[in-house]
Amino acid sequence: MPSGRDLIFRQGYFGEPDAFEALAVLLQDIFSIDIRPMQWLGGVDPTCMPFGYFDAQGRCVANFSVFSMPLAVNGRTMRVAAYQSGAVSPAYRGRGLYRDLMQRAFTHARQTGHEADILLTDKPALYVPYGLRSVRMFGFRGAMPQSSADGPACQALSLDRPADLHRVSAMLDIRQPVSGRFAVTGMKALFLLNAWWQRDEITLSYLSRQKAIVAWRQEAEKLIVFDVVSAEIPPLGEICAALGAACSCVETRFSPDRLQWAEAEAVADPHVYLMASASLAEQLEQSPVGFTPLAEF
Repeated sequence: MPSGRDLIFRQGYFGEPDAFEALAVLLQDIFSIDIRPMQWLGGVDPTCMPFGYFDAQGRCVANFSVFSMPLAVNGRTMRVAAYQSGAVSPAYRGRGLYRDLMQRAFTHARQTGHEADILLTDKPALYVPYGLRSVRMFGFRGAMPQSSADGPACQALSLDRPADLHRVSAMLDIRQPVSGRFAVTGMKALFLLNAWWQRDEITLSYLSRQKAIVAWRQEAEKLIVFDVVSAEIPPLGEICAALGAACSCVETRFSPDRLQWAEAEAVADPHVYLMASASLAEQLEQSPVGFTPLAEF
């Protein structure tokens, strides 16, 4: 047991306003992120189970959360347990709280029937004892594809506007996984929160002819496509034409198997540190895969 006799263990407290606010304060102090917007962006993922320790004043001093993340892997949907929000207040470190909460979360995942585990971290050695191993992530880069599609036909979206938020939310409900090789399926709350956090770096545009939402950015002569939300993923050539991007190079942060883009070459992605349980890692290592930042957790 951890040295936490002066603390109160709690779990499943996302529905309690005071506890949620306490967790938000902890994560903002440790990671400089604010999870409060998820409450008006569509709500907290109902599968998420937080485990934490609170002090006598109601402050959250340690947390580790697990949630269900459906993944498309080689054309099959897997029910995977994903872990996030692992944090301990500096004054309470060295007491075994983090390890205790991790073990509770991993036990919960097994008891609720998840077939594999996944997490993002820049400290992979911490999770090796739990049977996880690093999986190398890739971006995909190539020449701008040619297209016979008409010129630009897109509309910039802002999650500050209720109509745009509704459109994005509705399309997330019917989206096709951006890749059949490896992609998150669904996960509306995760996409919306990441899009909100990254709104100054990533543009969301609605492509009217393709009925698709594209998350993208242009850097000099390079177009970066971070994600595509559509009931049927359109070819990359049509996406580029609709965006009106005058670039010589395109890069995606996800596997491009649905983009009809034969020129793509895999390039190691230094932005993502992904770990997975052995069985899932073996599948992901069969050929290069990427991970969109709109699904980061």
